[in-house]
Amino acid sequence: LREPLALALCATGTAVAGENRLVLAVLFYTPSLRAPMFLLIGSLALADLLAGLGLVANFAVRYLLRPPSEAAELAAAGLLLAAFSASVCSLLAITVDRYLSLYNALTYHSERTLGFTCAMVLLMWLLCLGVGLLPLLGWNCLRDQSSCSILRPVTKDNAAVLAVTFLLLFALMMQLYLQICKIAFRHAQQIAVQHQFIATAQATSTRKGLSTLSLILGTFALCWIPFAIYSLVADSSYPAVYTYSLALPATCNSLINPIIYAFRNPDIQKSLWLACCGCIPSTFSSRPRTSSDV
Repeated sequence: LREPLALALCATGTAVAGENRLVLAVLFYTPSLRAPMFLLIGSLALADLLAGLGLVANFAVRYLLRPPSEAAELAAAGLLLAAFSASVCSLLAITVDRYLSLYNALTYHSERTLGFTCAMVLLMWLLCLGVGLLPLLGWNCLRDQSSCSILRPVTKDNAAVLAVTFLLLFALMMQLYLQICKIAFRHAQQIAVQHQFIATAQATSTRKGLSTLSLILGTFALCWIPFAIYSLVADSSYPAVYTYSLALPATCNSLINPIIYAFRNPDIQKSLWLACCGCIPSTFSSRPRTSSDV
């Protein structure tokens, strides 16, 4: 059962890489998609793309490379660590961006410039690349197999640190999400008093953004939290089939993210229609994009 699950992970990685490559291509070749929020979406897509490639590389190193290479195993593990760290950080950045767009609605566009967002994304990626280098710098259990975690070649202690860090970041994301809900509820109360068309349009936009954010965080929690908790309590003595069974749903989060953006973001969806068939369906709304859209 282990080999079929490993093959399923490899197939999922291939699909993840292809899907996120499409998202990156749309963002890159569409000049209108240059706002800071789309840069964050691109960062998430790049992280998921690298995660997909890392899954394929990890399968090749473990099952196809003969004789086994320690350097290749460490490099594949480092790629996965860097990619999934960047994916989590990108989701956190998107959550922070949504919070700021509602909390500082009047000054959002002047404060969240493209240059500032680029600098923050670059800093985030440098940090995540540093995490990816840790296995090559000695953060591994290749010399002491008894200390291995389910995330071989990462040690159990280091895997626990990663899992706790992940859970803390997710708790921060949920706290920000609760604040977003409070702000949106307050806006809805103000809108109910005004009864103006513009306010109603803004309320619709805000609800759409909150709905998208709920989908992102909800799928993220369902996919990743079981695997994170398992990595806290399990070690290398546990059957590998358990690890693969929980890792497969976790990697599916990177498969779900592009679907959410493609089907729920009007600008990306229009670009996809133009790229695929050269037209835009008449059912699309012609309203301008606002800062509340995700």
